[in-house]
Amino acid sequence: MGIVSQEAILELQALMDSVEEPLNITFQNVHQGFRAETLVRFLKARDWNVAKAHKMCVMFQLVDCLHWRVQNTIDDILAKPIVPIELYGAVRDSQLIGMSGYSREGLPVFAIGVGLSTFDKASVHYYVQSHIQINEYRDRVILPSASKKHGRPITTCIKVLDMTGLKLSALSKIKLLTIISTIDDLNYPEKTNTYYIVNAPYIFSACWKVVKPLLQERTRKKIQVLPGCGRDELLKIMDIASLPHFCRKDGSGSSRNSENENCFSLDHPFHQQLYNYIKQQSLISEPAQPIKQGSFHVDLPEPAAEETEIAKSLESELQKFEKGNMLSKSTDGIKIDDD
Repeated sequence: MGIVSQEAILELQALMDSVEEPLNITFQNVHQGFRAETLVRFLKARDWNVAKAHKMCVMFQLVDCLHWRVQNTIDDILAKPIVPIELYGAVRDSQLIGMSGYSREGLPVFAIGVGLSTFDKASVHYYVQSHIQINEYRDRVILPSASKKHGRPITTCIKVLDMTGLKLSALSKIKLLTIISTIDDLNYPEKTNTYYIVNAPYIFSACWKVVKPLLQERTRKKIQVLPGCGRDELLKIMDIASLPHFCRKDGSGSSRNSENENCFSLDHPFHQQLYNYIKQQSLISEPAQPIKQGSFHVDLPEPAAEETEIAKSLESELQKFEKGNMLSKSTDGIKIDDD
């Protein structure tokens, strides 16, 4: 961490010691016993500026995160199942995310089907609820369990992003993805160790050239675009059993009918354990009450300037790509006479 970093941690820790209830209670749910590591995450996300990391009136800060948790009762979100199960299944079928295993260092490996996620089976609030529940389950159940197993703090994960099927229709997803990304930046910073991008089509390459310069350097360093399905590179850091199904062989994609175990499926052990955990927590919190239907509403944040600029740049690039495709199609089949 270095001397300067250690001083920043101690300074921020002293500031956090003055935090009163109920912020202190929700902070315990955030750090899960790894207080220093949590402070480091927020400091890294704010370039080691203690004033930025603690000051309540500035966006992206720890105390603001705790207020957000209290105001939106995030501590209770793991006791709010999405019901009925058919609706949850529809969410899972259109918001492709799952956990395929662990890296050799013990970090959870999360797979995300960016290209084939449609986000068209439920309201925005259900998708946001589902995303936050996976974040909370990761932070309050999976990571503490991994830390206990390995005898050291494990506070981050690896994400493998599958771009199979990425099309111009991605334009319709940008608003929701920006909301989810902003929630993560504000309240779950520095939780991902590395992003591996696989099965990237040409349209991704075009968008990446536009987006890459807009990202902060610390974010750019975390992103690795792998050739093909990424199998060979990923096998350097994880066993084949933990490899997402879309990385098993070239051209495998995010198929829901893959012969390999599909970690996006509701039938996958990860989602079964997650859903059962949430149902059990709901019975513990309200044992005499029937499980209520309806989404768990969370205040949707205003995107930061950086997120807004990235979203606009993506929209512009996708629109240019679409116009180029339309022009290409309009000239198909036209015969030019040499006479």
